[in-house]
Amino acid sequence: MANKPVVAIVGRPNVGKSTFVNRLLGERHSIVDDQAGVTRDRIYFDVEWMEKEFTVIDTGGIIPGDEDEIMLNIFTQAKVACDEADKIIFIVDGKDGLNPIDYDIANVLRKSGKEVILAVNKLDSPEKFINASEFYALSLGEPIAISALHGSGGVGDLLDIVTKDFGYVEKEEKSENIRIAIVGKPNVGKSSIVNALLNKERVIVSNVSGTTRDAIDSKVKYEGEEFILVDTAGIRKKSKVDWGIEKFAVDRSIRAIRNCDVAILVIDATEGITDQDKKIAGTIIDAGKAIVLAVNKWDLIEDKQSSTINKFEKEIEQEMPFLSYVPKVFISAKTKQRLVNLYKLSKEVYSEATKRISTSLLNKVVMDAVSMTPPVSIRGKRLKLFYTTQVKTQPPTFVLFINNEDFLKDNYTKYLENKLREAFGFKGTPIKILAKEKGEKKQ
Repeated sequence: MANKPVVAIVGRPNVGKSTFVNRLLGERHSIVDDQAGVTRDRIYFDVEWMEKEFTVIDTGGIIPGDEDEIMLNIFTQAKVACDEADKIIFIVDGKDGLNPIDYDIANVLRKSGKEVILAVNKLDSPEKFINASEFYALSLGEPIAISALHGSGGVGDLLDIVTKDFGYVEKEEKSENIRIAIVGKPNVGKSSIVNALLNKERVIVSNVSGTTRDAIDSKVKYEGEEFILVDTAGIRKKSKVDWGIEKFAVDRSIRAIRNCDVAILVIDATEGITDQDKKIAGTIIDAGKAIVLAVNKWDLIEDKQSSTINKFEKEIEQEMPFLSYVPKVFISAKTKQRLVNLYKLSKEVYSEATKRISTSLLNKVVMDAVSMTPPVSIRGKRLKLFYTTQVKTQPPTFVLFINNEDFLKDNYTKYLENKLREAFGFKGTPIKILAKEKGEKKQ
């Protein structure tokens, strides 16, 4: 299936770009960052309009600074958007009127050769629509008056124009190839691992962090089976990410995690476990992806003994106890030590993530667990569990039908998760346990 068309949202600060994206998504997705001026944590969104699907790039806010810095960031955003997008929605502020920066952005967009749709925002009544006419001066075609906040004006007309030549997207059948994303903070050796697995210099390798800017796909065959390897940009702490090209690269990495089947989290053996490693692991788990933990640069550890790996495993257990179910492998991209284990472990955790349990067997295990350790009573009342079913895979997701959701506490959910893992494995994959109330009378 062809990739979805990409539409970029461009405009100077405070014209309502994030509000417009929220309108497209039908809910508030904007996140206020702890770094001043950065208004969004994720910049790629999938949108559907009239049975047509496309991907939106929201260029978000910019970092405040002097005039030159602001202009540089605006132009950087506009250029990245022009390079990546099939079409561009240029949002201007109809309430404030034309701004000199609007002319500068229009010039950049016009030179891109991409189709640009001009949206004049903050016009929330027909009487104000006449204000859009002054934006003809930007020479970008007919301005479309909209109110992103209220959804009034020509929002629908705008989307009709944007999607007029987009095809109806057929549902994609899942590829048989396991998609493996190599992720981690900068300079842990991700690209070196990919190159070693591919046996060629497919990705630029440098000891300067941030060399990889894009998530790069490579197809590789191992023991007769094809895999897709995705090399990603290093994910740094938000406070250390420069706005512009690097932020786009980091967001692509996070998007690569969301789109993969298996994420291999690479950790630098010479540095040990860092807070950023933990945060990236949390991102993978939140995305519900199968995970393998690869400790790279093992060749640089001096005075290795038979107990060295055990000591490092204990450190991982202490620092990241939430990864107790994840397989660990100690590798060297330089010497290729244990590298092939990455293929084997990826197949193994993918199999666990796609595993389905029969309802009868699932209920036997859960009911046995409840009988063994009943839930504690709350105000004289106790949790009653009627039955359990698995509703999806990747990650394996289970629904407990119970009498009262308030009675299901986190520690008991964790207990049931442990019992499911004891019975069925689920090595390397997070599992989700949801609850749904079901009246006893219905039973």
